Amino acid sequence: MSENVHAFLQFIQHEKRYSPNTLLAYEMDLAQFALFAKDRFSQDNIDHVSHIEIRSWMVSLMEQKILARSINRKISTLKSYYKFLMRKTVIVKNPMVKVISPKSAKQLPVFIEQKGMQSLLTQIEFEDSFDGVRDKLIIEMLYATGMRRSELLNVKDKDIDSYGGQLKVIGKGKKERIIPLNNELLLSISSFQKVKSDNGEPCEYLICNKEGKALTPSKVYTIVKKYLSMITTVNKRSPHVLRHTFATHLLNNGAEINAVKELLGHSNLAATQVYTHNTIEKLKDVYKKAHPKGE
Repeated sequence: MSENVHAFLQFIQHEKRYSPNTLLAYEMDLAQFALFAKDRFSQDNIDHVSHIEIRSWMVSLMEQKILARSINRKISTLKSYYKFLMRKTVIVKNPMVKVISPKSAKQLPVFIEQKGMQSLLTQIEFEDSFDGVRDKLIIEMLYATGMRRSELLNVKDKDIDSYGGQLKVIGKGKKERIIPLNNELLLSISSFQKVKSDNGEPCEYLICNKEGKALTPSKVYTIVKKYLSMITTVNKRSPHVLRHTFATHLLNNGAEINAVKELLGHSNLAATQVYTHNTIEKLKDVYKKAHPKGE
């Protein structure tokens, strides 16, 4: 790793406060491009490449059938890196100026229909055990709060204000936000906290295993996928689908978009507006089915 790449990664970690996953993705993108530049152009220092090398890398990625969305993410990494080098006066000309990212088809967020979620929470039987009570709480928390998986895993018992009916969450960029909790969810939280207490293994995190250890992201993914598979046939059955479901159901039921933005912890409205497309598609479907001239 070059000195400038190291400085850049330190910058986005400590100044921008990017998540560990984002940091790893940036590091891998830069390493991948550096390897390409060396193999294809005998270029040992990516600080001094031109737009030609970058365009060639894009073409190479396309030839490998890499999705445009993934290529755009890699290009975004390079844009951030060369902007950093410009600010540090390491380079005087930004090679990204002549690079145009490939267009990617817009994909609507995958979500679960309300009746599906209702079925999952009221008809699917969860085991009457430590794991069963915990697993149901994971589903309820993700759906009722719209939290990211990483945010859920970092929730501690002390972050929950049962009296005020709210929860403190630390989101991306270490930004703190408050999410309201409904009475049913508060009861589920209280029930699992009692199960944890009876289990006898202390754990500061709300969600943990029998040994008192915080769960891994992959374990949460496995749990969510298991239960979503019981009520839906959608291809994606990840924790993030429950976040999409939370936002879509709010908007479908008349929630104000700026309020949804705050609940999700989005930094800008554009990130939230993607969920309005699902609302529009629902209206189109209703129109086609109900209007005599809808078809």
